[in-house]
Amino acid sequence: MKEPLPNVHVRAEVLVQALPHMQRYDQEIVVIKYGGHAMGDRAAAEDFAEDIVLLEQSGLKPIVVHGGGPQIGRMLGRLGIESEFRGGLRVTDEATVEVVEMVLAGSINKQIVGWISAEGGRAIGLCGKDGNMVRARKATRTIIDPESQTEQEVDLGLVGEPEHVERGVLDAVLKAELIPVLAPVAFGADGQTYNVNADTFAGAIAGALRAKRLLLLTDVPGVLDKDKKLIPELSIDDCRRLIADGTITGGMIPKVETCIYALEQGVEAVVILDGKVSHAVLLELFTDYGAGTLIRRS
Repeated sequence: MKEPLPNVHVRAEVLVQALPHMQRYDQEIVVIKYGGHAMGDRAAAEDFAEDIVLLEQSGLKPIVVHGGGPQIGRMLGRLGIESEFRGGLRVTDEATVEVVEMVLAGSINKQIVGWISAEGGRAIGLCGKDGNMVRARKATRTIIDPESQTEQEVDLGLVGEPEHVERGVLDAVLKAELIPVLAPVAFGADGQTYNVNADTFAGAIAGALRAKRLLLLTDVPGVLDKDKKLIPELSIDDCRRLIADGTITGGMIPKVETCIYALEQGVEAVVILDGKVSHAVLLELFTDYGAGTLIRRS
């Protein structure tokens, strides 16, 4: 029996819908943060690599920034290095930062480069140290003590936040038509290695390059309201209001704060979306429907 013919009309409609979006993003920089949880499934990882290659072949300039929290945790366990947490945040000491750099700038970074290469892309793996691309400073965090209900500053050790981005390195890589895959590890002015949150790192890269879009791929559909329903679009003022009234809570707060920072630095729009959804990047950029929460300046 012959195989049924594909519905060519549906496929044509998809192409017609995608074309104006491709034209909108032609030669524009798009920064995609690929989360440690989102990269857990091999099939989803291959879909992600296909998306990145298609973006580049369609005239966009994708930059991938990846995390790796779960993978770091597993490696620390295998090496018998106990993690200390303060206020729910991992403290990064000298032994831990060595493992962080090994996992992020080593195994994970090259794995993603390999996936993109397998799909026909030309990727290059870098971290913030390369070419002094990103200089970091020691990060400070303030938490509410559960007993006294007072604010306390927490010392997280060698956890950093971006202080300066030297965009010339990335400009040269993009000019060579390569796809940068960036690990969020950077030097400080003191020569110390710092572990930088991947969302924050991606926001700094996107802001420095005035990216057209910053996509934060995570393990939730986007920003949810109090009924756990997806909020499709927000402004900066909306975000601040939802943080103040307790709608945006927990780990979503720093993600949204990264979005606000990137927008204030000149990024046109930021999207928080579920990286476990097949071809989530293409759905967001090349269809009329989107795939997460779009955040704009106003």
